[in-house]
Amino acid sequence: MSKSYKAYFFRTSDPAIAQVRAIIGKDMSLKEVEEGGGPTAGTMRAWFKGKTKRPQNCTIEAAGRALGYERVWKKQNGSDE
Repeated sequence: MSKSYKAYFFRTSDPAIAQVRAIIGKDMSLKEVEEGGGPTAGTMRAWFKGKTKRPQNCTIEAAGRALGYERVWKKQNGSDE
């Protein structure tokens, strides 16, 4: 069983999975993400179908970057300070 963190808690699957799914949307296939340097289509299907609950950071990053995105850290309250 994976360790839970008070600062990053979820019941079903990592929220990053939903973020990547929303970016992919209806305009791109999983194969296109894979061909763009992202994780395999099978890996992403496991995220989206619920078999994988906690993907590794590097695979989430690879998917986003293959789609032309990068993650940015920001303060939770919205301030830049």
